[in-house]
This record gives sequence, C-alpha cells and structure tokens, in this order.
Amino acid sequence: MLFTRILAAAVIGFASLGAAAQTYPARLVRVIIPFPPGGTLDTLGRALVQRLSEQTGQPFMVENKPGGNGIIGAGQVAKAPADGYTLLFNASTFVTAPMTMKSTPYSVTRDFVPIALVAKAPLSVAINKNLPITDIKSLQAYAKSNPGNLTFAVGSIGSAGHLATELLKRSAGVDYMVVAYKGTAPAFQDLMGGQIAGFIDPILGSLQYHRSGMLRVVAVTSDKRAPSLPDVPTVAESVPGYEFYSWYGLWAPAKTPADIVQRLNAETNKAIEAELREKFSSQGLVFQPGAAEDFARFQEADMAKSQKIITEGQIRVE
Repeated sequence: MLFTRILAAAVIGFASLGAAAQTYPARLVRVIIPFPPGGTLDTLGRALVQRLSEQTGQPFMVENKPGGNGIIGAGQVAKAPADGYTLLFNASTFVTAPMTMKSTPYSVTRDFVPIALVAKAPLSVAINKNLPITDIKSLQAYAKSNPGNLTFAVGSIGSAGHLATELLKRSAGVDYMVVAYKGTAPAFQDLMGGQIAGFIDPILGSLQYHRSGMLRVVAVTSDKRAPSLPDVPTVAESVPGYEFYSWYGLWAPAKTPADIVQRLNAETNKAIEAELREKFSSQGLVFQPGAAEDFARFQEADMAKSQKIITEGQIRVE
C-alpha cells in the first residue's frame, strides 16, 4: 500500500510538472540586462528577447538595470520568484565580477541556474597602427627591446578583456603595463591617438577601426580564426594553448523548475538557429547551441580558468 501511494504521488507530481511546462509562459517574462542600453550585450539580448516573444506567443520584455558593474540587476534576479518570469541576460563578467570584489549580494552558483549559452565572443588584440607590431611574435620582440615602455588598456577591472590581457602577458611572456579605463570608448580613443600601445576587447569593438586602418588587429583570442577577420591569425598560432572568450548567457533564479529551464533552453537554441546566428556571426560572435547542462559545465570550467588568472594577477576592484 505504501509503495502504491508513493507511486501515485510521483505520477501526480510528474503530471503537474508536465502541465507546467505546457502552460509556460502564460504571461509577461521580464529579462533583466544589468547594464545600460547599447553595446553588444544589450543588442544581442534584445534580439533574443524579441525572438522568444515570437516563438512562444507571450511577451518577453527587456529591462535595463545598470549599476555596480552588473551587481544591482543580477541581485534583483537572484531575489525574484523562481517561476521563470524573471530572467537574467548577462555577459561573462557576471561570473567573474564576484571574484574581484570584497562581497556581492548573491552567489553565482548558489542563487542562479544556467539556462543557455547564447554566444561566445572572441577578442581581438588591437595595436596602435604606428608601432612596428604586426603579429604576436613581433609584439614579443618589441616588448623585449622596449622594457617598461609598453602599455595595454583594459576597459574595466575584471572584464573579459582584462583577463585576456593578463593571460597573454603571462603565457606569451610579454612585459607591458596594464592601464585601467572607465569604458572601452576612451580606451580606443587613446589607442588610436598613440597614448596606449594595445587593447584587447571583443572583436566587434575593434572591427570598424581595423577595417578603416585606424588601428591594427594583429591576433584574435579564439581557437580558430574569426570569419570576420579571416586573414588575422589566432594568438594560439604563436602561443600554443592560448584561448579566451567573452560570452553571453541566460540564467534564472535558483530552484526554477527544471521543465521551465528546459523549455527556455529549447526556445533559446531555436532562436539561435532561426535568426541570431545569421544576424550576428558576421560581427564576430560564435554560436554553439547546447543543453542547459552543457552551459553549466562550460560556466564551471570558465570560472575555474578565470579564478586562476585573477588570483595570479592579483586583480581586485578597489
């Protein structure tokens, strides 16, 4: 009798979960982007949200909640009901920011569940056009012959570009001083003006300046050459094993029902194949749709890699 009652309860429970999956979403879904409008994160997020609305027949709406290097918006999602109606769309700084700060109002692994890896963004190693640097080998040679005179910008402390810059410094044995800026725009201005020698940032930021001859992209940080820069080598072609990406993902509050997570994962992958890949691949983004479990494993590996770079580089937000 006891086994019968347990089995009946289990059947009812699974039926309820199935019903929830079939009815979700039934109303407005808020997608928090914890940075101001504009930029790759916001543009990609809005394109995804629009596609999810079209596919599900229910409204998905972006809400920009900037502040605290993304901490404020992410904190709001962490405290939201775990029902699938408040989601977070963010960049890889979401998982690295807590590593560089004294405290954050949430834990990435405890308070969130990964839904989908939306896209990876290779970074470009951009150099002032007037310097005799055309690839990583000549960068190494220039740094060796000009000790203490080479400077690289970072758009913000703990950003993907910052970690990629520290990783290149150590893995390629390049001696340069890292200079922190308040954003990528002033960093690019000083790079083109000659105040800074180099800057590592997602390809999308430097692509237009490279094509116009205002700066020189000498390498990309992906494992393969970028379709948008087919003639530019990877860092790994000179420094075997080097690979680094910025990336963008979708999360829900912890304890969100598994069937809702799977539904959102399936709809996100469908959006990638239906529109996002064609729209954004030419801008340097790499799309690899996968299960929510795949994203969770990717996130874990990236966090371990980033923590090592942050610890060795003693990267901290003051």
